[in-house]
Amino acid sequence: MRDALIKAGYNAPTPIQGGLIPRAIDGYDVIGQAQTGTGKTAAFAIPIIDLLDPPGETTNPQALILCPTRELAVQVDQEIRKLSHGTRARSLAVYGGKPIRGQIEKLRRGVEIVVGTPGRVIDHIQRGSLVLNDLWCVVLDEADRMLDIGFRPDIEKILRRCPEDRQTMLFSATLPPPILRLAKRYMYEPETLNFCPKEITVETIDQYYFTVENDRKFELLVELLKREQPQQAIVFCRTKRGTERIFQRLDKQFDNAGCIHGDLPQGARDRVMGAFRTGKLRYLIATDVVGRGIDVSNISHIVNYDTPQFSDDYVHRVGRTGRMGREGVAFTFVSPDEGSELTKIEQRINRELVRDDIEGITGMTPPSESTASAQPKREPPAEMLRRPPKRYRRAL
Repeated sequence: MRDALIKAGYNAPTPIQGGLIPRAIDGYDVIGQAQTGTGKTAAFAIPIIDLLDPPGETTNPQALILCPTRELAVQVDQEIRKLSHGTRARSLAVYGGKPIRGQIEKLRRGVEIVVGTPGRVIDHIQRGSLVLNDLWCVVLDEADRMLDIGFRPDIEKILRRCPEDRQTMLFSATLPPPILRLAKRYMYEPETLNFCPKEITVETIDQYYFTVENDRKFELLVELLKREQPQQAIVFCRTKRGTERIFQRLDKQFDNAGCIHGDLPQGARDRVMGAFRTGKLRYLIATDVVGRGIDVSNISHIVNYDTPQFSDDYVHRVGRTGRMGREGVAFTFVSPDEGSELTKIEQRINRELVRDDIEGITGMTPPSESTASAQPKREPPAEMLRRPPKRYRRAL
């Protein structure tokens, strides 16, 4: 594991890694509260990989990681593969939108770790292609998001099929009552570790807003991208149709833009995300399908083309930049009738967004009294009672 960490460029643990890895290795059920971009994937992947039974001892999976989206499942799988370099550990991502036969064949040949979305995991369980008898660890990644999009029945169905003496780790940016009820029912004396900063959004993210009429938002977007010259940027839209429409228009202005939303075929989504990760795409127009957990290190700018309806969505969108302590910038387009949404965002993050202007496009009266005070104009930047887990009973 040390060799793999060195090869992956991990020199020192992040706070969540330093706090969670020892507890995970000791077999505790853990609730990790942390924003994305803090290194939590490695925090659960490292102890899982390090404690796997040797290949050949069992052909059934030993660990199951549940994720809310296909893109996050792919990303977690890739991180596990990177951290298992030099070992014979095998990982597999299972999710909808891809032919199930290939996944069934890989499961038949044997894998140690399965990463998947709840719906496809249930499909494999019902088909008998995913056997959970030897499972000793279950991870619920982005648990609040999974509950938000209606996966609670699927998650509970999966957890009821898992061995009772397993270890369970749950990760969530927030811990609302439904998450706590889930933990109480399916985890054994979980220890809660909170690694969220006092401020909801990372201090290294500069956050601004524009007041702009709806019919001038696209014009503002084009001028903003020209002014900022971002290394990479995600432009968030509220609807799939809107995302496609903005992409079609922006693609005529810039030759390195792509879009991703729920109506795209999975193959197309994979290609777009692959190109964005490698830097072949500079601008990604997207719905909230990429609002959580997606880790692309070179994202310097976030643009909320549509003001998020929920303040938590704002937090997660903005969290796509400023990753791992890097600097980032976020802009939100606010129409004159969206003052209440802006105020809710500011109350949620306990911070005022700074008003910005682009001459000739913006400059109308601010929509929110909380931000109506004179603010400096921004200059472009320089840049779930169970026995202890069987694995640990053996050790004791």
